Amino acid sequence: MTEPLVVRREIQIAAPQSTVFAFLTDAEKMLRWIGTEATVEPRSGGLYLVNVGGKNVARGQFTEVVPVHRLAYSFGWEGNEETPPGSGLIEIDLIEQEGGTLMRLTHSGLPNAAACATHEKGWAHYLGRLAEVAAGRDPGPDS
Repeated sequence: MTEPLVVRREIQIAAPQSTVFAFLTDAEKMLRWIGTEATVEPRSGGLYLVNVGGKNVARGQFTEVVPVHRLAYSFGWEGNEETPPGSGLIEIDLIEQEGGTLMRLTHSGLPNAAACATHEKGWAHYLGRLAEVAAGRDPGPDS
């Protein structure tokens, strides 16, 4: 049996769950760490739309929203046949810990190892930026 194509990341963020959750669900706050445009409707069936880096548009729908604890949404890229909108699933759990929040992210539904590697690199970059901004620091311009 082969291991499914999944990206898993964990990151400790020096901020309360409510702060981290806000940076994941408030379009204005999201733009401080990811994207140039965002529309998010954090409710079951609500839209998830983020223009990442001004050239790639991620689109999906929220499937689960448990304020300050958990988010899940379908995910994919507009104009990309390999990973179209809704083809993947992002699941985020926020766990309160001393000194902040442990964020666990699982990105499933990726089509191949190359897509896993690309998304692993992207998530590492953007979750680092999220950790900075949620902790009250400026992550700088997105390269």
